[in-house]
Formats: sequence, C-alpha cells, structure tokens
Amino acid sequence: MSGIHKEPVKQAWLGFNGFEGDYQADKLHHGGPEKAVHHYPASHYAYWQQTLGSLPDFRNSSGFGENLTTDPLTEQDVCIGDIWQLDQAIVEVSQARQPCWKLNLRFARQGMARMVQDSRRTGWYYRVLTPGMVATGFNMTLLERPYPDWSVAHLLDVIYGSDGSIKALEQMATINALSESWRKLAKQRLKSGQIEDWCKRLGEM
Repeated sequence: MSGIHKEPVKQAWLGFNGFEGDYQADKLHHGGPEKAVHHYPASHYAYWQQTLGSLPDFRNSSGFGENLTTDPLTEQDVCIGDIWQLDQAIVEVSQARQPCWKLNLRFARQGMARMVQDSRRTGWYYRVLTPGMVATGFNMTLLERPYPDWSVAHLLDVIYGSDGSIKALEQMATINALSESWRKLAKQRLKSGQIEDWCKRLGEM
C-alpha cells in the first residue's frame, strides 16, 4: 500500500527518479522526477514528540517517508530553486510536501496529515540535476539560490496560511524552478478565487 517505511543505508545511487532501491506504491501521487527525493528536518521530531506525547518507534526507519534528514536545516532555511550538491549528486528544490492520509496510518493517529500541514513541518522535495552516489554523513553545499525570497516556509504560508494573496499567487505561478503541479495550483486559485478541497488528500472524508 505504501513505500513510506524506509530503512537506513550507508550509501545509495541517486538517479533522476530517486534513490536506487526506493519505491512508491502510488506513483500517480508520489515519486517521479519532480519528487525524486524527500528531505525532512531531524529537528522536527522533537516537536512531534512534545506535541503528540509519544512517537512510534522510528529509530530504524523514516517516520515521514523521508529519503534524507539533516540538522539544522528547516523549511525556513531552504528556498525553491536552491541547487545543492549532495556528495556526487546535484539536486534542485522543486516543491514542498503536501501531506496525505498515509501519515494518519503511519502514526496511527487520525488527523496527523492535517497536523503536519497546519504546522508547516512538511519537508521538501528535490529534482535531480546530476545523478551520483550519496552516503551517510553526506556533504551538502549550496551552489545557487535564484529565489531567495521564496523559502519553503514562505511557499507553505502562501498555500496553507495567511499570505495567499493575489500578488503572492501571481509570483508563485511564474517561478520556473517550482514544480509544474504547484504552478498549476497557483493558476487555478487565481482563476477560481477559491481554495481547493483538501479533505480527500488529508483523509478527512
């Protein structure tokens, strides 16, 4: 049903569609070149421990289905279009994560996907520009930052928060580095003047 459970490896080849040995059960909504790698900040786990009171045992797996985790990078520190070197590979930040109902199952908690969305602790995705090997303890170097005003945190606030203004959506729709599906989302909101229904994605139907 899901590829959210991922176990640690010492190194893996990162190709255009993700890490060798990784997989997605629902390829309509997960994976692909625009969502080849999911990065989730390690520091968020302390927040979830405090918020939920306890966490499932994720010591040997990824709680949020992430492929990479680092500390202290968060959504405030990373921008759409950032180009990063990860060991031999080069990647580009393509979009934030849109939480789905599978997080409810993962955490055995109805409403978990909604909590992740509301907290803006979603992590983000990369597209792969140059394939290569990535190892545990990988070196991560910022090579380019073409959109310094568009942190992942700002993008999330436009989509889920208080900054979904016409001006912000118009700007969002023109960010070439942003995945096509997110640019389309901005254009749809501009056209309709309405926010799309999130209930099915969040498992609230």
